[in-house]
Amino acid sequence: MSERREAGIPPSSERGLSGPAAEPPRAGGATDPRIPMLDPGAAHDAGEAVGVPSIMTELNVFRVLLRHPKPAAAVHGLLSSMLWNGRLDVRLRELVIMRVGWRTGSVYEWTQHWRVARDLGVPEPDLLAVRDWRTNDSFGDVERAVLAATDETIDDGRISASTWRACAAHLDDQQLVELVLAIGNWRFISSVLESLEVPLEDGVDPWPPDGVAP
Repeated sequence: MSERREAGIPPSSERGLSGPAAEPPRAGGATDPRIPMLDPGAAHDAGEAVGVPSIMTELNVFRVLLRHPKPAAAVHGLLSSMLWNGRLDVRLRELVIMRVGWRTGSVYEWTQHWRVARDLGVPEPDLLAVRDWRTNDSFGDVERAVLAATDETIDDGRISASTWRACAAHLDDQQLVELVLAIGNWRFISSVLESLEVPLEDGVDPWPPDGVAP
């Protein structure tokens, strides 16, 4: 029996406000979000009012978030600062995001950023290697350092001293700050996506390229 069982603490899958979970874990995303999405026109208007561009308001995640426009604009601001104006190498950033999506089981995050990463020129084998990077020999020291930092943040809430030194051997201070923000930001986004049960856009196949989920 585990220490959590011995202490009377049930696994997270069995916990809830009223006892054991009433529904099984989702596979592949929910059909409908917990908060109804705005229709495309309303999402566009809400986004325009707070500075979220139409390329983002078309996404289901923002069609949900724009039910509350000001926080949605703040989320967009952080995303855009790293996606379009960041100093961290885009390949490293996308490897981090894909690792977060895989580790947290976020079908939306993995699926959306598969397309983003491929459009940015990240090779498909690199993205697939993120699934089990520790046993893959295709990554160099810097990739392994940022992926270790990602796993440690997910598991422990912080980057260890040894992994920090490994990252700092390749990244300057601004890039290190951005790395920490990127890991935390997309971990946060994963939680938002999963808790709001944001579905994939119509016609988008989950878990590219092969449909394999964590």
